[in-house]
Amino acid sequence: MHTDTERCIRAVQSKDARFDGWFFTAVLTTRIYCRPSCPAVPPKVENMTFLPSAAACQQAGFRACKRCRPDTSPGSPEWNARADAVARAMRLIQDGVVDREGVPGLAARLGYSTRQVERQLGAELGAGPLALARAQRAQTARLLIETSELPMGDVAFAAGFSSIRTFNDTVREVFALSPSELRDRAVKAGRKKDAPPRIPGTISLRLPFRTPLNPDNLFGHLAATAVPGVEEWRDGAYRRTLRLPHGTGVVALTPRPDHIGCRLALTDLRDLTIAISRCRWMLDLDADPEAVDEQLRSDPLLAPLVDKAPGRRVPRTVDAAEFAVRAVLGQQVSTAAARTHAARLVTAYGERVEDPLGGLTHLFPSPQALAGLDPESLALPRSRRATLTTLVSALADGSLPLGIDSDWDAARAQLSALPGFGPWTTEVIAMRALGDPDAFLASDLGVRRAAQGLGLPSSPSALTARAAGWRPWRAYAVQYLWATDAHPINHLPV
Repeated sequence: MHTDTERCIRAVQSKDARFDGWFFTAVLTTRIYCRPSCPAVPPKVENMTFLPSAAACQQAGFRACKRCRPDTSPGSPEWNARADAVARAMRLIQDGVVDREGVPGLAARLGYSTRQVERQLGAELGAGPLALARAQRAQTARLLIETSELPMGDVAFAAGFSSIRTFNDTVREVFALSPSELRDRAVKAGRKKDAPPRIPGTISLRLPFRTPLNPDNLFGHLAATAVPGVEEWRDGAYRRTLRLPHGTGVVALTPRPDHIGCRLALTDLRDLTIAISRCRWMLDLDADPEAVDEQLRSDPLLAPLVDKAPGRRVPRTVDAAEFAVRAVLGQQVSTAAARTHAARLVTAYGERVEDPLGGLTHLFPSPQALAGLDPESLALPRSRRATLTTLVSALADGSLPLGIDSDWDAARAQLSALPGFGPWTTEVIAMRALGDPDAFLASDLGVRRAAQGLGLPSSPSALTARAAGWRPWRAYAVQYLWATDAHPINHLPV
């Protein structure tokens, strides 16, 4: 996007918020970088240059605009719509892999050398993995400085900085203000006045997204399928427990007109950035709804569904292995039955956690914890027991790696080779656990019924052929088709 100079100029001059996160405008005279929708008077064309990432801007010596705050814009939707090495690397960097495992760990997960990873990221993003991770730390630091009352030492620790000095230097370099000055500006601007009541031990913040966002199917699906003890819907918020690299957490996510309210309770502040990233992933907040809906509207039979309630997202998960287990439990049974089966596993094998508000009691059991389960204890058909135990074994020993960095086609091939894994199970895991925006559940009963009601082909093969025109957004088409039904997954709980 940043190489299409004419298009970038038009976006900046029209202050088009649709392009926030796609590219950044660096102003050569002021040495400031902005988001395309910056409300300030656009600079002269000859003074503009365009860069693909905040990290590239910072590495080139530009500081973040104090007015449009480009570091707080939604992430580029490209990384969730692609499955190549650069996109997988970006998803891993956002999940904190560089901070935990270094660049060699990132490269090992991708199956490349460190030099190859650095070269590919540098060519496309203008910055290497260390600079990209540093930019993310700076963004987390600003978020905590402005929205929490944590001491600056705790902010530095939570944002992933190795020392207070590095934290101070980075904040000054990126934002042209000291940490204390950033906090003072936030207080004077009244940004804390609209914050929800503070609960000791929790951090409250806002998660931005590109509009429109339709919360009905997103939160409706998460609430309707919530596993007791692990998830719940309470007081207008979806709450769940989180297994994180350094500890555990509880998050409450509340849909608002212009953001998602997020309240986190963590046992280790080092997990903050990762928890935020996983919540954004689960809620599909970096999607580009304008691009998705424009493509789906090109089908005259889908267009009325899109126009009625635009901005539907794909409800994902914070743990790919957890969702794979739940997908097997949900094979050919009702939503209520799937929740019951999952709740039994949670009670028997889940790790207990503390919830500041009560209500949530466990983490969903890990594959390693489930590896020792007795198949005879499962109230499932014998074939389903074999499917579940085979899946758990493959997840536990690492022969089936599932995560945000998965190669979508390779994961499909591995899943399809397991006993009891048909197209529906494989595709629902690809859609909700791996994040493939083009995953398509052609054999799903709800999808087929909706298709028939709209005058679309209802057989899996014919519907798949018709859906070729919806690519690469077929997973979003599934959400619109499901929404024609009165099932609770399509409505916010009352």
